[in-house]
Parts: sequence; C-alpha cells; structure tokens
Amino acid sequence: MAKYTVPVPDIGGAENVDVIEIAVSVGDTIAADDPIVTLESDKASMDIPSPRAGKVAEILVAMGDQVSEGSDLIVLEESGDASTDESGGAADSSVEDDAKPASTPSDDVSAAPAKTSTPSESSHEISVVIPDIGGAENVDVIEVCVSVGDEIAEGDSMLVLESDKASMEVPSSHSGTIIEILVKEGAKVSEGDAVLTLNSGAAETPEAAASNDTEAPPSAKEDSAPVSSGKKTINVPDIGGSEKVDVIEVSVKAGDTLAEGDTMVVLESDKASMDVPAPSAGKVISVLIKEGDKVSEGSAILELEVESSQPAAPQKAPAPVAEKKAAQQKSASGNGSGNGSSDGDKPRSTHERLPQEIKSSGSDVYAGPAARKLARQLGVDLAEVKAAGPKGRITKDDVKAHVKTRMQQPPSAGQGPSSGTGIPQIPEVDFSKFGEVEIVKMSKIHKLTAINMTRNWLNVPHVTQFDDADVTDLEEFRSSMKGEAEKAGIKLTPLPFLLKACAMALKHESSFNVALHADGEHLVKKKYIHIGVAVATQVGLVVPVVKDVDKKGLFQLAEETNTLAAKARDGKLLPNEMQGGCFTISSLGAIGGTGFTPIVNAPEVAILGVSKSSMQPVWDGKAFVPRQMLPLSLSYDHRAINGVDAGRFFTYLTALLTDVRRLSL
Repeated sequence: MAKYTVPVPDIGGAENVDVIEIAVSVGDTIAADDPIVTLESDKASMDIPSPRAGKVAEILVAMGDQVSEGSDLIVLEESGDASTDESGGAADSSVEDDAKPASTPSDDVSAAPAKTSTPSESSHEISVVIPDIGGAENVDVIEVCVSVGDEIAEGDSMLVLESDKASMEVPSSHSGTIIEILVKEGAKVSEGDAVLTLNSGAAETPEAAASNDTEAPPSAKEDSAPVSSGKKTINVPDIGGSEKVDVIEVSVKAGDTLAEGDTMVVLESDKASMDVPAPSAGKVISVLIKEGDKVSEGSAILELEVESSQPAAPQKAPAPVAEKKAAQQKSASGNGSGNGSSDGDKPRSTHERLPQEIKSSGSDVYAGPAARKLARQLGVDLAEVKAAGPKGRITKDDVKAHVKTRMQQPPSAGQGPSSGTGIPQIPEVDFSKFGEVEIVKMSKIHKLTAINMTRNWLNVPHVTQFDDADVTDLEEFRSSMKGEAEKAGIKLTPLPFLLKACAMALKHESSFNVALHADGEHLVKKKYIHIGVAVATQVGLVVPVVKDVDKKGLFQLAEETNTLAAKARDGKLLPNEMQGGCFTISSLGAIGGTGFTPIVNAPEVAILGVSKSSMQPVWDGKAFVPRQMLPLSLSYDHRAINGVDAGRFFTYLTALLTDVRRLSL
C-alpha cells in the first residue's frame, strides 16, 4: 500500500484558517471527494474533499488548528502500481539517508583540534557543530535563532545556550542555506554536538576541508576579518508588521556622516513613534524618502557609502564560562559598560553577562543578544516587553509582538461587540437566577459580524433615507419571463433587477462608488462595479460579491446570484468571492417588514435595504389604483456622501425600478 499526504487545496488565498471539524478517523476508507475536514475563515466555512480514494492512515491536524493552502491534512494508504512505485522510490531514498554517516564529531577529540564543521558526503552539505564552550557539558538550548530555509552568513547566531553560570550565543562557522535543524529549545548539548546542516552552495575542496581542520584560534580570525565597504541601500527594518507608517522626521541629509545607531528617520503610527537607527556607519549618498511619505518594512530609506575602514563584525567563538565570569567581575568595578563602548545605553552581549546580572541591571530584563540588538534597532524598551521565552527570557518574537501591538491598533481583546473605544462595557448579568438558561457558543462568523457591525456603527456617521418604488410593471415583466427563464434552468427573482438598477445608479451618481482613503484626505473613485448581496446562513450573515454587474444581463445575474447563495448556505464560499464590493444590497424579501436601517459595510459608503413589497392604493390624479409598492431604505456614510447626492441617487434608482424599460438604456 502506497501512502499519499493530502494537503489543503487552493482556498482563495485565505491563510491561518480554523479547522472546526474533522470528518474522518484513522482506519476509515474514503472515496474521492468525500469531505476530510471543515475549515472556517472570518467570512465562511467550507468542506475540504479528498482528491483520492484510500484508507486514512494518519490525521495530521486537530480541531482548533489553523491551516493555509498546502498544509498537510491526512495521510492516505492507497493501492495502485504507479503509487507503489512512488512509494518504493521514497523507501529507497530513506534507505540511502539512513546509510549516510551521522554528522557527529570524532570520538578521539584529543587527537586533533576540535572542528566547528564537518563536510558531508555530498560536498555541498556542511554539518555545523557546537564549538569550544569552555568545557561546559549538557548546556541548555534556550533559544533557536534560525529556521529551515533561512540564509545565514558566517558568524550569524544559530542558537543561545545557557549554563548555570552564563548564557551565550553560538555563531555559525559557515554561510549557506539551512537544510535541517538538529536541536530544539530545551535540548542539552556539549562541544562537538551537531546543531544544523547547511547547503553551502559550493563544494568544499580537500584543501579547504583541511584548512578547517586546522583553523586558527578565534583571536587570529578576528585580526584577519574582512573589511566591509561600498555602497549600501538601507531599508526600514522589521516594525512588527505595520504598513504605511508616516515618516514624521528625516534626521539626515546627503553628505552627512553617520555612526552605527544614529537616527536616520522617525516613524509614527496612530499608536506610537519610533526612531530608526543606522545599522552601520558610513556617509549618506542620497536620502530616498521625505517627511510625509508612508513606508513599510523593506522600504528604502537612504543610500550609504559604508566606510572602508570599518571592519566587518568579528566572528568570535563564545569565551569559556569561567573566563566570562572573571571578566564580568573585573568589569563590575568599572563604569558598568564593560566593553569600552562610548554608547552607554547599549548593554553588553548576553553571553558576556551572568543571568543574575541580566535580570537585575539596566532595564531589569532577561534577554539574549539577538533580542537586544533587535530592540535597539526598533527603539524598544525591553522593560516593557512581555517575555514568553523559557525561564522568563525575552526572545526576538516577543520584541516583534510588542512592536506590532504598539504600531497597530489591535482588535478589542477581551471585549465583546457591545463595547467600543471610550464606551463603557455592558455589565455581566447572571440570567440563570431568573430561570433556566442555556449557553450557546456563537459561530466565528457570527462573532466577527457582530464586531464588524459595532466597528462600522461607531466609525461611520450614518444617514438613512426612505422611499417606495412602484414595481408593478417590473413584476408583470418578470412574471412574463419566468417560463423562458425556467427553460434556461434559471430562477428569475427580483434580485437581478435590483442589481442591474443599482449598477446603473452607481454609474449615474458616481459619488456613491467611492471609498474613503485611509489618510482621511482623499477619496478612492472606483472604475468597476461589484455589488455584495447579504445572505443569511445557519452560521451567520455572509456577503458574496457579484463582480462587474454593469456588464452582465438579467439571466446571467440570476444564475450567478443563485449559485453564490447556494455556496454561501453550503459553506463553500471562497474568500475572494466575498471581497471587492462597491455597494451592498440587504433584502428581507418575503420575511416581512415595512422598512429598516441597514448598517453601512465599510469601507463601502452605502447600502440598500429592501423590505417586503405590498399592494397599495396610489392616486393617479383621478382615482386610487392598486400598485405593487416596494419599500426601500438607503443608508450612507455622511463623510463621503451629501444628502443632495443621496437624493439624486435614490430618485434615479426608483425611476429605474418603476419603468423597467430604462434598464435597457
């Protein structure tokens, strides 16, 4: 029996989607297209079918996990010659892998100097090992600084070790791409233990390997460190995922000479401002941004001519623990800097400080060199960062999470949809004291709809106008076309007429087909017409979007809306089928009611509410005549749309619905 791993298929670009149901068990025999799991995004839920038949050998996800396209779901056992061959190939490969010699240091460590790397059989692969760490053994790995697939340079930190006396960073002895990481946080290692496997990108020659075997001590390597020079583009560093952050100050100009750590620009989000320091010294050739620009991680700031006299960072192996302790005690009697740096606010590297000193000195935090360097780059006070690492240690991820929290407005954590900024939360009530109750968990879509509606209601200054459209002629025409529509396999409802009329009204009154720009100073005028249609489902309200409504006929719109509504109710809508709307129609249809005030679905600026039509007496100038009247309510964002614009839009829309012939113009 061959094994096949079933991944998550294309789910419309959605990422980190919740697994809310697993439809199979180990040992089940399933057919192709049988559902495996059910996923739920913030917009819809969807069943994921099996692409093949077979027996479930292993389930690789659990309820509550988050997955994206390509994530592994289950392992199937299937029969068939082709797959058997594939399995055989895989088995042969694994045998070859097992046959490879383990990347471990020589047993006779006294016979030759300790190696920091061992060339593998493939020449391109290098096994990087723990260097001399002063005789310490079984040292804890408290942080792994790299991931599989990372490109690292010689001297980049691989992991952080901690003994009972000190912590230290372990640098890589080679450059390359990480193929495999052989240790994890919590493991214990000693000198010579394999850490990771690198693909160096080029085969090592025997001479190079011999050179590695007899490499000079760290001090000799420092003296011969390469010189860093040349033109360099400096970019915005990692700012915690924030995007389009304002540049409020440019602190340098062309011709300035910068030292490492000097402020280049100051950025400001809606929550905080931060200095962006220079990562290296040099002379400014040109400044590539100006005050008022918006930047994100990776945006170019300036071009720097790196000083040719500046040596590249020395690649030191960590000093023995006992030497570090002695050096630390010696420096403790000095001014506290210990490293001779004039930049007193830069703490020493963690591997030069004892844990108890790290926790009690300076900013009173416990963090490794990588985390401290990142914090300095981002201007973060480590005392404000919540530590999530082992033994209360602050990691780089903790720093990034802190910056992201400060630079972006987070969702209201711990607050329900009944609360908002500056608004007191509704007090909790124990309803059980009044009678029997049942607590029912809200679906994710229901919760997100509640939060979105609260946000829209708090941020959008709503105005709602009401009118009735005489749809007598429209209904007569629709009834006359039902037979023809049924022959084409289409159910012709009033919705396609509403879609077509709204599209023509959006073209006629273009002030409705806009969005407010995030800067609050511009309007985004849309050249396309996509209209959302609210659909009630068992898990909550979803809004599929009909694209290019103005370019489609009534029958095509009827077919598309029926298909989207069916997918919505079955939980099979993809995220891209609910994006890009310019305007929304929310219809109560046959449910009833004479009117309601729909909430604008921001960033759209208007929404049409449709209630139940009824036969009413209408004065035609001579007598009251029965007419089919359709109540409409138009809510709009008063920041973007004025009342007179709304009046023109509404008048034109009702005229289109009253005289169906206008829809063909």
